[in-house]
Amino acid sequence: MRSEKNELLQLLEGLAMLVAGLFIFSQKVTVSSLGYFSYGFTFGGFRMGNGLVMVPFIIGVVWMFGSGGSLLSKLFTTASVIFIIAAVVMNTNIYIARVTLYEWILILVLVFGGAGMLARLLFSNRKDRSRSVAEKMSDTQRKLDETDAKLKSVEDELEQLKEKI
Repeated sequence: MRSEKNELLQLLEGLAMLVAGLFIFSQKVTVSSLGYFSYGFTFGGFRMGNGLVMVPFIIGVVWMFGSGGSLLSKLFTTASVIFIIAAVVMNTNIYIARVTLYEWILILVLVFGGAGMLARLLFSNRKDRSRSVAEKMSDTQRKLDETDAKLKSVEDELEQLKEKI
């Protein structure tokens, strides 16, 4: 039978590994933008600068407050926020600095090992753990009753054998 470990300790260990790995990774990454004139969003040959990316958001906010928060205005505003985030992400360059193989393996083990520990705890089968003490006691009592019934039948068979002898 496998002994159950302290889940809180496992959670803290996994979280510590994940945070340490992400911290080391963040120290090795440089983030920059493309430059002042290359900001914006290109879609189907149409280039939209940074200021124009904000126009759908402004229209959405005005529409949302003017119409009393209709569903269509909320969807339009949400889509414009996603559009702004996409424009920022598309104009961001991420460079990983030169790292040794040891550092790279350490980062990967810490990040994915910690994420794996957290995922195991969060998504594990809690069927057995979620059962109440009363249910476990009733199962134990049922097993004891079955054992008693088997012992009784064995005793009855022994009595029958004694009578035949």
